[in-house]
Amino acid sequence: MDWSDGVRSLRRGLGIASRVAIARLQEETPKCSRAGLSARGRFAVLPEFGPNPGRLQLRVYVPPVPVRSGAPLITLLHGCGQDAASFATETGWTALADRLGLPLVLPEQQALNNQARCFHWFHPSDTERGHGEAGSIAAMISTAAAHFGSDPRRIFVAGLSAGGAMAAALLAAYPDLFAAGAVCAGLPVGSACSAIQALARMAHGTPECDTDEWIARVRQIAPRGYSGVWPRLSVWHGDADETVVADNGRKLAAQWRALNDLPEAPFHESGSHQSWGDAVELWMLPDLGHAWPVGPGGGLPGHFTAQAPVAAVREIARFWGIA
Repeated sequence: MDWSDGVRSLRRGLGIASRVAIARLQEETPKCSRAGLSARGRFAVLPEFGPNPGRLQLRVYVPPVPVRSGAPLITLLHGCGQDAASFATETGWTALADRLGLPLVLPEQQALNNQARCFHWFHPSDTERGHGEAGSIAAMISTAAAHFGSDPRRIFVAGLSAGGAMAAALLAAYPDLFAAGAVCAGLPVGSACSAIQALARMAHGTPECDTDEWIARVRQIAPRGYSGVWPRLSVWHGDADETVVADNGRKLAAQWRALNDLPEAPFHESGSHQSWGDAVELWMLPDLGHAWPVGPGGGLPGHFTAQAPVAAVREIARFWGIA
């Protein structure tokens, strides 16, 4: 896959487009009424969903079967250079949605925000609760959950690469919104706060932190004084990833263990899989590069996916308890 555009975009500072350019983009975007949320078996664009401080676009996928009230709701965050629809399809999430009758919320980055369409997972202004891209995604979820009558105890988020790092940030900023999440080829929360730092962490990993520091980085963007349960987390990484080195996946799992006061040693270990009860799991897949793992049970090998011994979507759904 071509990640050079993403790197060049980061080096240019990932500038935000002017209001005039945003207005022109909105004029060119196909308009879709709220009825788009009721369309079955296809993707639809929903231009209005409430506050949009991050100036993202919302796509939704509604399965061909009627969505029952109280069903789970899944939000998916694509990686750099991707679009939301192909990410959902190639990874196997739309097949899962069809099988279980679940709607998908698909935030999509705009080229006028970031030329390579990377989510700004490292910008504090985009990960703070109620602000920037995090605020936009939360508004999207709120609109979709209200429309579909989703179970508020079963709202989930997953993402790849920049989308994975943003998913981790959302779990920290909105722990009261999500039941669980999944991060593939992502980075720990608070591992970078600038484009230069982001590039360094992606290439070389995140420096060692003690337990208190890991927790502090999450609590910095969490609701003040939050004392509730933290969302459960499934972490996926390829040990041959040369874009976001595998150390980042290990450090993200360590961060979430720290939040949950869990020991370093896993409760269960089998091959490439480690788990700490139902709170945290880590899949470190041999020979997998920077891609979403697909295989027996779901997904299609493509530009942003790769054949693996296990299909991530199937195992994530199992971990979330919705399969």
